[in-house]
Amino acid sequence: MRIWHTALISVLPKEQLVAQWRELSAIAGAIQKNGTPNHLLVNFVLDYDYDHFISYAYYLRQEMTKRGYRTMDSVWKKIISLKSNWKLIPFNEIYENKMDTTYLKICYFNLKEKYLCGGINKDIFFNITHKMKEEGFTLEEIF
Repeated sequence: MRIWHTALISVLPKEQLVAQWRELSAIAGAIQKNGTPNHLLVNFVLDYDYDHFISYAYYLRQEMTKRGYRTMDSVWKKIISLKSNWKLIPFNEIYENKMDTTYLKICYFNLKEKYLCGGINKDIFFNITHKMKEEGFTLEEIF
């Protein structure tokens, strides 16, 4: 379970994008039931106001819709039920202390491993690599 870096949402492969929606549902459900996602890689969501989690889900949902993927309204309702009167946070401010260059590299190398194992095709990985260059990384840093 992970929350992908916001910079990668627009280039995530379909499998990771759709899985992220399911994971957000699971995280919201765990928070509602237990007060915590209780997972090392996503517990950081509790360090921020729920506006961050809901805004992240909002932008992820927009990307899924843009690509023609369905999102279940029941999942969205579960997510927004974490906070009434939530406020949409600007995309580049979501989890501002977590979504740093170190975390971006961690997420990138996770995707690179999937590519090297055959789980992501060359064209999609090219888009991911191009996005990393847009974010200021050199080829030496990402290869």
